[in-house]
Amino acid sequence: MQTARIESAGIAAEPPSARRQAVFDAVLALMMEQGGQLTVAAVARRANCSKETLYKWFGDRDGLMSATVRWQASRVRAGRDATPAPDASDLRERLTEFAATWLGVISSPASLALNRVAIGQAASRGSTLGGIVLANGRFAVGERLKPVLEAGRAAGLLAFDDPEAAFRTFFGLVSRDVQIRLLLGDPLDFDPDEIE
Repeated sequence: MQTARIESAGIAAEPPSARRQAVFDAVLALMMEQGGQLTVAAVARRANCSKETLYKWFGDRDGLMSATVRWQASRVRAGRDATPAPDASDLRERLTEFAATWLGVISSPASLALNRVAIGQAASRGSTLGGIVLANGRFAVGERLKPVLEAGRAAGLLAFDDPEAAFRTFFGLVSRDVQIRLLLGDPLDFDPDEIE
């Protein structure tokens, strides 16, 4: 399941159109206001478009949620395209950019609302939001960072056997307990200066 979702969840190389951006903004605003009571009709009203357009673009509610999570995750960057042999400065810059954008995304009110709803619905048999968030968020982001780590290994700057284990270690060092504390309401000060 995980592999299929990741492969089908490729992040678009270009930013969404203004109309799609309005849809994603509407989804996130409604999640912050209403939690999991999100409907395609409510998104259409908020984004000032028709339900038919949303169904045409995204297929169904899960498709809309997947696209929104992918768009949110696309804000996490790991520098330029993989350099075959980065030097230490380049690798540090790319890992720092990943860490800063990751912390910025996971600490945003929209991501916190999305994750709270996904966690709240995780026990429900009919809910797919948790899987959508994992596949299009954490797993997709990991697949984008692993080539950077592997390029660092190939250049002799990093030493590890398993790219997934290396990603998890880096991810854990960056995020520590920040996300769970924020999800539980700890008022951490995570403005861009604090993140840096």
